[in-house]
Amino acid sequence: MIAWQHFTFDGLPVSPWRNGGGETREIFSFPAGSRDFDWRASIATIAQDGPFSAFPGIDRSITLLSGEGVHLQAPPDVDHLLNVTGEPFAFSGDIALSARLLGDVTTDFNIMTRRTECASRVVAAREHLTVTREKGGVIYVISGTWQLADGGLLRAGEGYYWSETAAASRQASVSLTPVDQVQRGLLLWAAITR
Repeated sequence: MIAWQHFTFDGLPVSPWRNGGGETREIFSFPAGSRDFDWRASIATIAQDGPFSAFPGIDRSITLLSGEGVHLQAPPDVDHLLNVTGEPFAFSGDIALSARLLGDVTTDFNIMTRRTECASRVVAAREHLTVTREKGGVIYVISGTWQLADGGLLRAGEGYYWSETAAASRQASVSLTPVDQVQRGLLLWAAITR
């Protein structure tokens, strides 16, 4: 069975960081309720410069949603400006990065996968997209309004997540099309695969 759940940014639970540098809104963690997740999706708000926690054995992807971005560093392995909205950046959670804000507060879409269990692929889309629901994943609208094949609409700050919780058809798919072709929207799709 595939669990298919709608969510909104404002409806996600907020957890402040222990270092006071930001907060996290968890979208989904699988298996639910386990500290040793196979995969996890969240939106983080970075409010001040500081370190990212290391997650040994975890692969990570971060995508800027709003704000001017951050400079991510862990010499000599990582020196990356995350300053383009909707452009995913993948890195190893084994590395403890430091983040320096390029302006005010930023919000970022985050995917973490346990490397021995699964992997992720994060794609940004501005045009029609057909999403295959694979092992699990998340759709999140950064901007614009998107129409589902059944006529339903997804607006900025809304999304869906799903997980394969038992044997199920991997052929299930969802099609999304931006409603306004002139004011192009931006949507993220994070696919979780074996």
